[in-house]
Amino acid sequence: MINDTNKKPLESKPFLPKKGNYRALLVYQKAECLYDITFYFAHHYFVERKDRTIDQLIQAARSGKQNIAEGSSAATTSSETELKLMGVARASMKEVLEDYIDYLRTRGLEQWAVNDPRTKQIQEYSKNHNRPEDYTTDIDKRSPEALCNIAITLIHQFDNMMGKLLDRLQKDFVEQGGIRERMTAARLGYRNDQKARIVELETENSQLKAKIAELEEKLKKGGAQ
Repeated sequence: MINDTNKKPLESKPFLPKKGNYRALLVYQKAECLYDITFYFAHHYFVERKDRTIDQLIQAARSGKQNIAEGSSAATTSSETELKLMGVARASMKEVLEDYIDYLRTRGLEQWAVNDPRTKQIQEYSKNHNRPEDYTTDIDKRSPEALCNIAITLIHQFDNMMGKLLDRLQKDFVEQGGIRERMTAARLGYRNDQKARIVELETENSQLKAKIAELEEKLKKGGAQ
């Protein structure tokens, strides 16, 4: 007898990617650090301004952080939306970068060069420090020039990481398609699995019929004797 106890029921394969854990993304952690630095900086060093710079700076930094969270969460159902929101996050941080550069320039403060030992120190420190408190603890003891340069260095790192992330997302989109393409592929895959299972069952049925016919023939011969 043919044993089919190990046969598993036909199941559809999941086509939705497992995404949404944005807090595990290093680029999000950098954005969160930048938001907290910027929130403090805007409220302490733009207080003399009468325009909307404070709100705009904070909102741009918030946009850099929030759009990563929204984009990562939306990735499960829309790769297009994920790409768009990640792009918005990157553009928002570039806006923040310009505000820090302008602050230094308009006040005659120094923007540290890439090869400046102080910049190198920030780069080295930031490799293993991605929590907001790593930068906000004793933040009041730092000069405006130092805070600007810390933020500028972190934004350049953020931009580099975001560029790599967007390249990977675009590559995945080209190779795997968006949610509609994955749904179509999942449906076709499921139908093909069904067809293969039907062929397998028909083969087993034919084998069973042949076995039954063989047993019946033996019974007839035994009865005739």
